[in-house]
Amino acid sequence: MDAVALTRQLVDIESITGNEGPVGDFLRSELVRRGFQTEKIPVEGARCNLFATWAGESCPAVVFSTHMDTVPPFIPSSEDTTCVYGRGSCDAKGIIAVQVTAAERLRQEGIHVGLLFLVGEERDSLGAKVANQRPVGSKFLINGEPTENRLALGSKGALRYEITAHGKLAHSAYPELGHSAIHALLDVLQDIRQIPLPEDALLGRSTMNVGTIDGGRAPNVVADLAEAEVMFRTVGDPAKLREAVSAAVAGRAEAREVLHTPAVQLSKFDGLPTTIVAFTTDIPTFEGVWGQPFLIGPGSIHVAHTAEESISKKELSEAVDIYGRMATQLLATGRSSA
Repeated sequence: MDAVALTRQLVDIESITGNEGPVGDFLRSELVRRGFQTEKIPVEGARCNLFATWAGESCPAVVFSTHMDTVPPFIPSSEDTTCVYGRGSCDAKGIIAVQVTAAERLRQEGIHVGLLFLVGEERDSLGAKVANQRPVGSKFLINGEPTENRLALGSKGALRYEITAHGKLAHSAYPELGHSAIHALLDVLQDIRQIPLPEDALLGRSTMNVGTIDGGRAPNVVADLAEAEVMFRTVGDPAKLREAVSAAVAGRAEAREVLHTPAVQLSKFDGLPTTIVAFTTDIPTFEGVWGQPFLIGPGSIHVAHTAEESISKKELSEAVDIYGRMATQLLATGRSSA
């Protein structure tokens, strides 16, 4: 299957967030070879979004979209009879391959769709923010993330903080002469972990993760600086969480909000199984500028970001059919229900 081969080619190009330039260049060349007209949309340095259409179709009504970047570390591709393995195989290079394959198949039927491949989704959705400044007038956006080929009816949001505590250096034999930033940070994080987390009837319960901790100079030195990154997965208005974080750090540390992506509820589509996802996507950043959004793609989020990341060849094949059917119906009827 062509999508399998393209997935492996994409996986074998390291594109950890911030280094998407090489995979974008490869993908552009590959799309041109296949007959697409392409446009590189500068984002930052060598990082560019990529928008592709068939010749003469500059304003497609339906656009397939996903992201080119991955989380670290780089893991090259491999495969067996059932799956493709490697970093990005399901999140989201296999989805890129499926969307390209589906667009080619649709063209053979006289149906034209656009392709929008973005940078930065794994960190701050910077590519989506830039794409929002250059919409093409599309009516529908089918965004690909690993949902096991189930249509997501909603996705949680994200609220990320950098927590910084300052202390006073001292010899660890005389801790009373200093003030440990690490101890202060641990106390703050413990209080943050006790914050009551909101719930939503559709999206479920919010969650919280302390993702990184860094600080100190040596075991025999009282630390003068300590930092942590904290991520909430939100299900609604984050105002109370923001208030609770401010209260937890008051007088002991600083909390800097570095990202907020709102939770979203999404449309149904006739005939597709559904799910709710706890991860965030580029969809909230688009704010409808690229059309009514749908969220679906092959692969399981439970293996994304792991050493065992993989995608089923069967799901890749099924996803080509799903994307094709969705685009055909949306273009024929202008809506997601027959």
